Amino acid sequence: VPSLIEAELFGYEGGAFTGAQRKGKMGLIEAASRGTLFLDEVGELPLDMQVKLLRVLQDGEIVRIGSITSKKTDVRILAATNKNLEQAVVKGEFRRDLYFRLKFIEIKLPPLRERVTEIVPMAHAFLNYYSRKYSREMSFTKEADKALASYSWPGNVRELRNMVHGL
Repeated sequence: VPSLIEAELFGYEGGAFTGAQRKGKMGLIEAASRGTLFLDEVGELPLDMQVKLLRVLQDGEIVRIGSITSKKTDVRILAATNKNLEQAVVKGEFRRDLYFRLKFIEIKLPPLRERVTEIVPMAHAFLNYYSRKYSREMSFTKEADKALASYSWPGNVRELRNMVHGL
């Protein structure tokens, strides 16, 4: 049985594995053709998936699970990770050739704890969003703002957003 990530990214032909849809399924890469696909946590991809992703980037081709023919695709990949990919390459956990294919433009975003001045405005933006979404008037007190700014946010922006959403 192929991995879920492989089926989601590359799609599959009908009957390719137990539980597969009879008509097969288009993968995310194929669906994003002529556009851009965001891959979060690309540093966690298993090595066999890295090889397949490299083929997409180098040759513009995918092969659905259960197929023997390739399909042309024209997709740009925007990738994010919290892993140090240079170290992962040295350790043999990430393919060097894929690393250099993905490292077209690199943007390093410091963790939220290093951007303390952004925490409170971001929290307020999330609160405004969820206030409108749920038709509830909510606000933070000055004490809440201080508590938000003093917390280290190990889960970064996701943790902040989820905390505000849970209010």
